Amino acid sequence: MKLVNQVGQSRIVIGERPRPQLKPGEVLVQTVVSALCGSEMSAYRKGGYPAGNMGHEAAGIVAELGEGVETLAPGQRVGVSAIAGCGNCPRCQKGQYTWCDNYGFYGNMHAEYFAIPALACHALPDDVPWEVGVLITGDGLGVPYHTSTKIGEDVRHVAVFGLGPVGLSNVMMQTHLGREVIGIDSSPERVALARQLGAAHTIEVDENTDVPARVRELTGGRGADVCIEAAGVPTTAKQCFAAVRTAGKVIFNGEQSAVELSPSDDFIRRDITATGSWFYHFSEFAPMLELFRNGLAVASLITHRFPLDQAADAFGMMEGKSGKVLLEYGAP
Repeated sequence: MKLVNQVGQSRIVIGERPRPQLKPGEVLVQTVVSALCGSEMSAYRKGGYPAGNMGHEAAGIVAELGEGVETLAPGQRVGVSAIAGCGNCPRCQKGQYTWCDNYGFYGNMHAEYFAIPALACHALPDDVPWEVGVLITGDGLGVPYHTSTKIGEDVRHVAVFGLGPVGLSNVMMQTHLGREVIGIDSSPERVALARQLGAAHTIEVDENTDVPARVRELTGGRGADVCIEAAGVPTTAKQCFAAVRTAGKVIFNGEQSAVELSPSDDFIRRDITATGSWFYHFSEFAPMLELFRNGLAVASLITHRFPLDQAADAFGMMEGKSGKVLLEYGAP
């Protein structure tokens, strides 16, 4: 089978390897579509996966069942969660795989076939297109939906710092929920995409932009009720605390290194709450499906599609120019 190799120095090589051998409880999925995630860009630039890839958002058709699998059938359409829990603990019983003490991460999904535990598969109803299925079972909509559950009700202004695919999806989600969204990024292409996805205001950043001051200006001097950090940059993390209103909330989506914060200035004296939001709960698929069926334009997040053989062009497009980028495999 063909698969993407992230060999570093912003190079992609399409390689060949045998189909994965299944372990008990796993299924083999024939990939129909996979989605690129911003978290893969470090491996793309620096290497570390010369014989595989970090691809972790995909949907396809069950091709083979491993020993003991009784919940799925060959030929079934599925989207998958890259995080699978042990399946036995109380958190897994609630579908909270990311809180399982023994969860596992599954990658190598930019490939014609991949193996995944059956318990990490969502059966895709026939009314869900492949392009939607891959987003509501992966990071594309999963992270912004999970983030939305942490925001609360009394919220008008939401500022999204960083307009990569996750940031843009936050713009789409929060706009759909009726909030006034401020999209912030240095990429003119992504600022334009944020406006297309419903952002009420955008801030195109350069070295002279006082971002917190601009956010306060757009919110009547108060600051945003919620600031979502989706850039994964310490500078924007600090800006979130300066831009959020008193008694507001900062939510972290972007993985990043250490950030110096002051308990007194950034938290105590302004009653600021900060929280992390990673991936999504497996049990949150149903409400995301309902949002799609009630009109959330999930597929509008997708800006580019490439066949597997053009994966190098797909990754190049992710360098600050795109929304969600898909690889398509020509399967049914």
